[in-house]
Amino acid sequence: MKKSTQNSFKVGNRKLRIAQVAPLWFTIPPKGYGGIERIVSMLTEELVRRGHEVTLFAAPGSATSTKLISVFDKPLSEANIAWSNPIWNLRNLSTAYEAADKGKFDIIHCHLDLWALFFQNLVKVPSVHTMHNPLYRTNADATKDDRLRLFTEEAHRTNIVFISESARKLAMVELPKSRVIYNGIDFGHFRFNKKGGEHFIWIARMNKHKGVENAIAAAEKLDVKLLLAGRIDPTQQEYFEKIIKPHLNEKIQYVGELKDNELSDFYGTAKALLYPIEWEEPFGLVVAEAMACGTPVIAYRRGSMEELIKDGGSGFVIESDIEKLVAAMRHIDRIDRYEVRKHTENHFSKERMVDEYEKLYYELCKKRS
Repeated sequence: MKKSTQNSFKVGNRKLRIAQVAPLWFTIPPKGYGGIERIVSMLTEELVRRGHEVTLFAAPGSATSTKLISVFDKPLSEANIAWSNPIWNLRNLSTAYEAADKGKFDIIHCHLDLWALFFQNLVKVPSVHTMHNPLYRTNADATKDDRLRLFTEEAHRTNIVFISESARKLAMVELPKSRVIYNGIDFGHFRFNKKGGEHFIWIARMNKHKGVENAIAAAEKLDVKLLLAGRIDPTQQEYFEKIIKPHLNEKIQYVGELKDNELSDFYGTAKALLYPIEWEEPFGLVVAEAMACGTPVIAYRRGSMEELIKDGGSGFVIESDIEKLVAAMRHIDRIDRYEVRKHTENHFSKERMVDEYEKLYYELCKKRS
């Protein structure tokens, strides 16, 4: 693609032509688990509701009220394509930027992490890059990794959005043009349950760093019921069979990957969500979703957990220790479920998220005009 020669335009207060470029692994919104896909869906539909002209570059079968462009005939997760293979997501980006080069968009919003940096300087249309996955400091040699090298070179002129302050602070390089916009929740979808239940829950992709083993260990020590939910990727099937399955019984149950319309009841009928993670989680959408239903969260003090959870108000944030997890579970009834919902409404609404992205779009378009 040659460098664009499109003329700049007057922004004023007019509605924008926006390209939302999503990963192609799952539909928008996802049929089951998929935090990025849910965020892209909420953002797209709310922007359309506000009168913007949005084009969604996403997997076929995505449910949207706006124009959908797909470069592959099915979600990549259904096509036996390796997660490490970037070719179709790169083609997705190329298609979006070629359209921008022809003057079809005022701004491009990419949700594909570092891959989009290869394209942003080929057009005059400004780009926004939301880093849904971590860009944490690493011992990797940036000179031998094209993405890391390009990211380092482009950092000072790239409009990066992080989804938490912790993710920004742990980034591999300083990013002077970055900002934080927290993910939002559709409170119409996640219903408040003032009573909750007597059992605990854990939900995420099934793997060790999401803390499933810690949740099981704590539930066994306290001899309480724990429901596990979430997708088991093919690469994690052996882990599930050998490590998790032997613990399953009447009290420790795996209920599978939940559909989108099953999540509210799953969260709302629980006493608390256990989230004893073993990595620096950039956000943790399930934490905000549980709190939206009034269900408090007990999490290890890793990543963004102190930003999401009001310690002692919407749950407990504790050190990474099973005994401390058990103690917090014993005291979870001290948390007021009304306060949990209120905290989430005040900080993690869909409307606030879209307000901040919309403001950013206008700022960047105004600079260009």
